[in-house]
Amino acid sequence: MTCAMVFVRIDVVRYTIIGIAGVFLLVVLNFFRDPERKTPSGENHVISPADGRIVFIKDVYESRYLKQDAIQVSIFMSPLDVHVNRFPVSGTVGYVEHISGVFVAAFEEKCADVNERMLIGVEHKNGSKILFKQVAGAVARRIVANVAVGQPARIGERFGMIKFGSRVDVLMPRGSQMHVGLHDRVTAGESILATLPAQT
Repeated sequence: MTCAMVFVRIDVVRYTIIGIAGVFLLVVLNFFRDPERKTPSGENHVISPADGRIVFIKDVYESRYLKQDAIQVSIFMSPLDVHVNRFPVSGTVGYVEHISGVFVAAFEEKCADVNERMLIGVEHKNGSKILFKQVAGAVARRIVANVAVGQPARIGERFGMIKFGSRVDVLMPRGSQMHVGLHDRVTAGESILATLPAQT
C-alpha cells in the first residue's frame, strides 16, 4: 500500500466522522427548537399539548384524577417533531404524579400503562377535569415538567418536554366534542382536539 493510498483512506475516515457529527448536531438542534404558536380562542377548547400524529382515540375509565369514564387521545411524537409540551386547557393544576416504569416503544398501546410517565391534572373553570400524561418511549428517557399542584395553567403555555421521541395522552370527560380523527397530525398550542361539555 502506497503512502498516497494511506492518506486517502485517512481522509475518507476523517470526512465520514465529520459528516456523522454534523448530522447529529443538526438532529439535536432540530429537536430543541421551540417555535412560537398562536393559540385559538374558545373557552372550552382542548388544545393539543404536543406536535405529532394521533395514534389512538378510545373510551377509557380514568381512576387516578378524573375518576370517571373518559375519552383518551394519544399523540405520538417522532424524534423529528417539536418536543416542547403546552397546557391543553386553562385552569388550576390539581394533580401531579411521576410514575417510574420501563421504556416500551411509544406507539404501542400498552406504553401508557407500563412506561415511565408524568401525570398532570387540570381543573377547568367550568368544572371539567382534564388529565394529560407525558409518556417516555424507547428512545426518550427524560421527562421534564415544570408544574406543581395549585399553580395556574394557561392554555397554550409551555410546561415541559419529553426528550427524543415519545407520547402524550390527553384524557377528557365523556361527552366532549371531538375535532380530530385517528392518524391526524396536530400541532402543540394550535390544533383543537375537542370542545369540553358546557357543564359537568
